[in-house]
Amino acid sequence: MATSSNNQRVQRVVLDRVGCVFGSTVALRGLSGEFEPGPVHMIVGANGSGKSTLLRAVGTTLRPTTGQVLYQPALTLAQVRAEVGWLSHECLVYPDLTGRDNVLLAARLYGLPAVPAWERVKDRFSLGRFADRPVRTNSRGQRQRIAMARALVHDPSLVLLDEPSTGLDEEGVGTLKRVLAEEIAAHKVVLMVTHDPQSFAGLPSRLWRIDRGRWVD
Repeated sequence: MATSSNNQRVQRVVLDRVGCVFGSTVALRGLSGEFEPGPVHMIVGANGSGKSTLLRAVGTTLRPTTGQVLYQPALTLAQVRAEVGWLSHECLVYPDLTGRDNVLLAARLYGLPAVPAWERVKDRFSLGRFADRPVRTNSRGQRQRIAMARALVHDPSLVLLDEPSTGLDEEGVGTLKRVLAEEIAAHKVVLMVTHDPQSFAGLPSRLWRIDRGRWVD
């Protein structure tokens, strides 16, 4: 697999008093903290508490209003973005393409040999015959597995997951836990927004609770 050299991989993310304001709405209020490899960093909180905004700030699609997000080692914006694997609320796949074609396209966009990349992820995410149908014909759980394969096809060092177990059955959650354990073992920085941290019991984890844009105990 064509991956970045170690000095271009994200090894730690540091929040330095990160604040985000949208008009009159304050979404994040001076968050500081460090996300390092080792545990899955589980971000929990009520709807509207700022969880997804935080992922957007870490994933470079949202520039903080105040403070900054720092990446270690120091990387350019392009280098950070090349290292992000993102699974958002939306699957971010083309519904009229097959699952296979979505993954092949993502691999090509990252400059990878597409067919070997597909061969690596199809078994890892248990992508069966449904991946050869248009994504719009797949169930929510099947689309979620395709989306995870698309998000991780390039072996990113910074993994951002927003409610990744949505739509997954028991087998799908088991696959997700196995993949997370593999990402941890590979020393990735993994942030996961979840309403159900108990579903991931047994994984090394650190819980970050956010309420109205602030960390709480």
